[in-house]
Amino acid sequence: MSTPNTLNAALLQISHGDDIDAKLSAAAKQGAHLIVLPELHDHPYFCQTKDPQHFALAESIPGPCTSHYSQLARQHSVVLIISIFEKTNTRHFHNTAVVFDTDGQLAGRYRKMHIPEGPNYYEQYYFSPGDLGFEPIQTSIGKIGVLICWDQWFPEAARLMTLAGADILVYPTAIGWDPVDDEDEKQRQLDAWIIVQRAHAVANSLPVIVCNRTGFEKDPGGNTSGIDFWGNSFICGPQGELLGSLNATQSSILSARIDLNRTDEVRHVWPYLLDRRIDGYHDLIQQKLTNRIKK
Repeated sequence: MSTPNTLNAALLQISHGDDIDAKLSAAAKQGAHLIVLPELHDHPYFCQTKDPQHFALAESIPGPCTSHYSQLARQHSVVLIISIFEKTNTRHFHNTAVVFDTDGQLAGRYRKMHIPEGPNYYEQYYFSPGDLGFEPIQTSIGKIGVLICWDQWFPEAARLMTLAGADILVYPTAIGWDPVDDEDEKQRQLDAWIIVQRAHAVANSLPVIVCNRTGFEKDPGGNTSGIDFWGNSFICGPQGELLGSLNATQSSILSARIDLNRTDEVRHVWPYLLDRRIDGYHDLIQQKLTNRIKK
């Protein structure tokens, strides 16, 4: 970091099989103090099919994966966010983000709360919903609100992380197109994905880091056309302004300098949090939609 309130952040948009350690080292040499990896980066996206053999990929914390990345965080003196298939001592399995501080110590973990289910994304077969809530993780660079992939569509998750004191929102992600969709549908999906996350930045006056996979991965079960991960990772500021972005196919490091002072500056002008009407929000906890269309 060049000043206490300026954060040099980097994300690694990678395809399965890329040399993660080399890219991580390169990002650190470029001056990054925070480095983010995409969702489930050490394996193919195995959730495309239901296969009990894939549970062998899960590991405990601490374990080989976390030990390896803990050492790299310490070696490069960076805050590092990784993503693993976690096996707990209660025999539950989670899609978990792990945060290491600059000394390599475990700063905390976040277990994915919203679990998708559908063709190509059979995550409910593998992962239990998160049980740690929406709690930012304290690090030497501030409080990081980590959310994972499907979480990124839910404004409630971003807001709760904000209310709990997050200084930045971070989304490790593995999302892409079904190759059979036409180009118009692909563009609509991508636009929606970018818009909703930039809106989280705006609505909460927080910078946002979104780190996605790239590249095509076939369905190991052969039941679908596979996933063409759409990349397009980006970093934006507290008004949703893009500080840097990648395209669909770049396997690359994206770096940006984030001015953390801008959060307070923006909140003075756009006091969304101050003007909330929490006295009228009780219906938000309802699960069922109400049909308000008069017939």
